[in-house]
Amino acid sequence: MRCPSLARPGRPGIPWHELFAADAAARRGVMQRMYADGLVLSERDGAASCIKRRAEDALREGPGALAPATVESRRYALTDALDDLADATDVVERLAVAGVVLNTAADLLFDHHRAWTGGGKWLPRRLLQADPQRGGALLDGYCRLCENGESEDLADAAAEILILAGGPLREGYARTWHAAAEPQPG
Repeated sequence: MRCPSLARPGRPGIPWHELFAADAAARRGVMQRMYADGLVLSERDGAASCIKRRAEDALREGPGALAPATVESRRYALTDALDDLADATDVVERLAVAGVVLNTAADLLFDHHRAWTGGGKWLPRRLLQADPQRGGALLDGYCRLCENGESEDLADAAAEILILAGGPLREGYARTWHAAAEPQPG
């Protein structure tokens, strides 16, 4: 079903399907959530209700799977960060590495469940929605590290998520790097 446009003459705006596509590519679902949860104040040709249903459908469907190469890269990054966390003796370094562990493990857990991601205050909310047990353990471990410097619970929770994603990657893993831009003749 095709939804009518919400654009008004002289004020075209960005089409809703482009907003949804950008958020789906970022795996965030922010615009979908706004349209799904928003209150329709004015209805013209059924456009707002149609787009609201599309947003609800998109949220239920969730984001697509990460590319296998992306999952491998995140597995490697989490493996490395867990090694760094185990070796970190400086408080500030440990906190910095803990942030990497939290975010990378969260990305892998979101992908495992095909769940929408979040940043800032939405990261813990989305983690608990995606997987209350594992997401909760990851957040509790992160809090304990921040409160008293103990990294074991965070490392254990992240290691469990790493196993879900295929396990640690160390020896033998190689990334293929592509240049962001070709050098310009000078």
